[in-house]
Formats: sequence, structure tokens, C-alpha cells
Amino acid sequence: MNSTKLKIGDQVIVKRGKKTDKGKTGKVSSILLHKNRIIVEQIHILKEYVRANPQKNIQGGIVDREGAIPISSVMFYCKDCEQGVRINISIKDKKKTRICNKCKVALD
Repeated sequence: MNSTKLKIGDQVIVKRGKKTDKGKTGKVSSILLHKNRIIVEQIHILKEYVRANPQKNIQGGIVDREGAIPISSVMFYCKDCEQGVRINISIKDKKKTRICNKCKVALD
């Protein structure tokens, strides 16, 4: 079973990939666990060629959209550390909280 400590809406930094995307930060918009991939806003922009369909009021042309990148290529961006960090999980009173591995600050 695949799992990740990232959630939708988390701020992440890209560590590997295209030269134009490396080092950029963005919010996670969706997670594709069955493919071990993640979609980040304004990262890995692809050109999609859309065919016109007048019955559905779809105008044809070239549309920009975000593509999926591997989960292993991104790290959680800690605002206190101002860099990509690993995440640990601590359990207190039967509640899980995510913690930054460097500065030990609760993320949730």
C-alpha cells in the first residue's frame, strides 16, 4: 500500500526535475497515490491540444495544464526553516501531528 505524509494544500519545494522547475515552490493540488505522483500548482506546465466540440461549448486550441511529477522529487517546505525538510509523525493523546524534522515545530 502506498502512502505519503503530504496533504493537499501543503507547500512543497521541487528538488529534482526540469531546470525551469527545480527550486520552485507551490501548493499541492492533488495526489495520485496509485502512480506515486503529485500535481503541484504552476509546476511542470504542459501544453494540451484540445479539439473543439460545439455540442459541449468547448472551444478548441492549446491549453496549459499542470502535469504530474514523482512524489520523491518534492519535499515539504517549512516556513520556519525556509527550506525543504522531512516530516515526522508524533502521537500524543491518540492524535497524530506532523512535525518538521529540523526545527521540531508542529506543522498541523
